[in-house]
Amino acid sequence: MISDRALRFIGFISFFDHYCMPPMLLLLVAGTELSFAQAVELVAAYSLCYAVGQPLWGLISDRFGRLFVLRSSLLGALLGSLASVMFISFLPLLLARSLCGLMFGAMYPTLLTLLGDTRTGVEKAKGLSDLQVYSSLGTTFATLSAGILAATVDWRIVFVLPALGTVTALLMLRGVDEPAHGRKGINFSVALRPRNLGLYAIVFIEGALLMGLPKYIVPALQQSGVGIGLAGVLGCALAAGIIIGARLMRRLVGQFSRTWLIGIGGAILIFSFIPSTFFFSPSSLTITALLFGFANAIMHSSMQGWATDIAPEARATTVSFFVFSLFFGASVMTYLTADLAANADYNQIFGIGMVISILLVILACAAHAAWARKYADQP
Repeated sequence: MISDRALRFIGFISFFDHYCMPPMLLLLVAGTELSFAQAVELVAAYSLCYAVGQPLWGLISDRFGRLFVLRSSLLGALLGSLASVMFISFLPLLLARSLCGLMFGAMYPTLLTLLGDTRTGVEKAKGLSDLQVYSSLGTTFATLSAGILAATVDWRIVFVLPALGTVTALLMLRGVDEPAHGRKGINFSVALRPRNLGLYAIVFIEGALLMGLPKYIVPALQQSGVGIGLAGVLGCALAAGIIIGARLMRRLVGQFSRTWLIGIGGAILIFSFIPSTFFFSPSSLTITALLFGFANAIMHSSMQGWATDIAPEARATTVSFFVFSLFFGASVMTYLTADLAANADYNQIFGIGMVISILLVILACAAHAAWARKYADQP
């Protein structure tokens, strides 16, 4: 069975690569033949491939196995990372970063699926919390270090690190056997039955709030008068909230049902919007970021647990659609709020998020309670 250490490490490197490019965009432009618009296109292409590859990886995982997908994606990510180092012109870099997005995008949902295959109850909830912690650490390390490394060493070193990480992860997977329930065959219709579609719709809204709106924390901090460097540091309150919240979650899972945990995390999410909506200041925005992290650790990890349980016979495909819906919701929210962000109307953006979060929490709690009564042994 795959070790906890390997699960956490792969989660770390996948999120490091996902978030390493934005902090060094200007340095990438200075060191390559790219314009700033083309550098942004690399980030967009990465995100697109990351999202649209999810259903494909889920089908492959259910057909050929979880370890097959992990090893294949790690090898592909190694090739994509090395290619990212070798070129300075737009088209080759676009292809290289798109390949990385496709390959690194396979890892996190596969890790979730492995936890669903090999853990149950409280142990699975703790595993999901630990995975969130290390993924958040990967995000934080990328946010804080990518720009510094690109400025003091070279932009290429930022892409070399994930390449080294994939080699290390492949070595950690040597001799690891496929889980007993890791290869079930493709069962597409199960992953698209009505109760699954309802979950995807809920996580689409959750992604819009928990993945889409936190992007505005750092720009809002700058708008409130904080310098770029300090804004980045204060923005890391999101990661701190996830890490602290994940530790709290390990205590809560033994005391509350999943429906209650969704409600507790959802209440924190609703409250998180209040400081930034009504008291727009550096301190209030930092509090919002911290509470976002708490909500992510409690509510979203509970939603992940639901995704791994709702269709065990098509677990990988279901989880891949779940993750796709999450990131698609974030993309749609970013698109819909772009004009408000361009006008720096961040308090209005967070106010809209507060209203939507109330609807989300009611819908998520009611839907999970109904599902648990009908299909689960315990809610």
